[in-house]
Amino acid sequence: MAVGLAAIGVAILTLAYGAPPHIALALAASFGTYGLVKKTAPLPPLEGLTLETVLLGLPAAAYLVAADRAGTGVFVHGATATSLFLIGGGLVTIVPLLLFASAVRLVPLSTMGLLQFISPTIQLVLALALYHEPFGRSRVAGFAAVWLALVVFAFDEVRSAPARALEREPAGTRV
Repeated sequence: MAVGLAAIGVAILTLAYGAPPHIALALAASFGTYGLVKKTAPLPPLEGLTLETVLLGLPAAAYLVAADRAGTGVFVHGATATSLFLIGGGLVTIVPLLLFASAVRLVPLSTMGLLQFISPTIQLVLALALYHEPFGRSRVAGFAAVWLALVVFAFDEVRSAPARALEREPAGTRV
C-alpha cells in the first residue's frame, strides 16, 4: 500500500511538472544504493570511507591535473580562498559520512529510509516559511500522497517490530 501511495504521489507531481522528477528519483536511487552498500560492505566505517576516497579521489585528481595542463583549471590558481573552502568542505564532510557509515550498520535499512526524509522535510518547511515558495494544489496532493505512504510504512514497521525481534532471538532464549 505504501509503495502504491508513493507511486501515486510521484505520478501527480510528474503530471503537474510535465516530466518525471529525474533528479529526485536519481538521488533517491543513488543514496538508497549507497546505504545498502555501506550496510553490507565487509569493511568497518573508517576503512570503507578510506576506500571510497581513494577510488573517487584518483579520477578527481586526474581530472584536476588534466584541466590544469589544458589551461582551464582554476583549482589552487587565482582563487585561493575558494580552493581552501573546497578542501575544507571535503574535510568537514568526513564526520557525517563516518557517522552515517557507523549508524547504517546498527539500524535497519527501513529505518534509515524513513530518516532520509528529515532533510527534505526541513528544506520544504524552509522553502515555504522563509522563502515563500509557491506550493499549489498539485504539489500538496503529490506530497500528501508521499507522506501518507511514509505514515503507512512507518505504522507497519512499528506494528511488526515485535515479531521481527522474536525472529532474530536465538533459539532456546525465550521464556
